[in-house]
Amino acid sequence: MSTFEKLQQEAQELRVTIINMIHKAGSGHSGGSLSSAEILTVLYEKVMNIRPNEPQWEDRDRFVLSKGHGAPALYAILAKKGYFEAEDLHTLRQIESCLQGHPCMFKLPGIEMSTGSLGMGISVGVGMALALKLQGKSCKTFVLCGDGELQEGQNWEAMMTISKWKLDNLVVIIDRNHVQLDGSVDEVLPMGDLRAKLESFGLHTLTCNGHNVQALTEAFDTALGINGPVAIIAETVKGKGVSFMEGQSAWHGKPISKEDYEQAIKELKGVLA
Repeated sequence: MSTFEKLQQEAQELRVTIINMIHKAGSGHSGGSLSSAEILTVLYEKVMNIRPNEPQWEDRDRFVLSKGHGAPALYAILAKKGYFEAEDLHTLRQIESCLQGHPCMFKLPGIEMSTGSLGMGISVGVGMALALKLQGKSCKTFVLCGDGELQEGQNWEAMMTISKWKLDNLVVIIDRNHVQLDGSVDEVLPMGDLRAKLESFGLHTLTCNGHNVQALTEAFDTALGINGPVAIIAETVKGKGVSFMEGQSAWHGKPISKEDYEQAIKELKGVLA
């Protein structure tokens, strides 16, 4: 099995973990978690310089999950990397659990920033990137946001700031699954040519298939070689891997019934067989 085949399989295994977590919890956001599986797998397995056994290592790369409702996917990869015990995944959203519905930096190692209110992540990433530059560190900051949350104006203030300070140590990744809570992004508030918008704000913008680990790896390699601000638009499918969830806004945060759970696991594991 090649490296890319292994990564592709790991992303699919991540989806199984996500569905297991959300079904047991009786709540959680499946659609946006499933769409980001390959992105997180490539980041944590291939791209970021991290030490899971030393989560506060000063020279680590930073990651901010701006789309905080995608927490199940982040928790799944953090557990796989050894930030905490995998058994804790079964406590998602339970009272006193370290695995809150949205990431909490005070409860779980590996969480750089508590996120939940959409639209804040890029601004936080700007602050982190600026701080690292002032400290003379070569660490990178990565921010993963959803396309729906780009409807928040704060993001575009952050983009202008990225451009002004020429933050070449910050990579903005957009999980472009085209669907948000109340419908498709185009139905709710269309953004038109997103790549052109980002480039007009001074960010060199790359696009790739967000479900292809080789394409993602190449996009990150290119991004890290660019001398200036950069964004990656990763084209994805909401609810990827589960036929009845794909592209459906209803599965933004819908509880998974026993019947739906069994069908989802059958489909996901069928790909792994």
